[in-house]
Amino acid sequence: MLQQMCWLPTLEPDGEKVLYLRTAPNQPWKPYTAYPDYAVPDSTVPGSSKGWTTYQKLRQSGWSLVSDTHAVEHFSLVAKATTF
Repeated sequence: MLQQMCWLPTLEPDGEKVLYLRTAPNQPWKPYTAYPDYAVPDSTVPGSSKGWTTYQKLRQSGWSLVSDTHAVEHFSLVAKATTF
């Protein structure tokens, strides 16, 4: 199973980066919250990134971090395909 993580901006106006995951090469990137088996509750520390605690857990479990530059092209194609 592929185990990749990436920090990608949301489609919201603030463009905050959130942790996205994928478990297969042909699968689109999905927010970490779409994977309840892997996600852990977010930190309550003000200003912490959404998905930071999940990132730490998965990194320790051997998941790899993919650069947003590498993933953003695929993410943009998925976002355009789902925007009506």
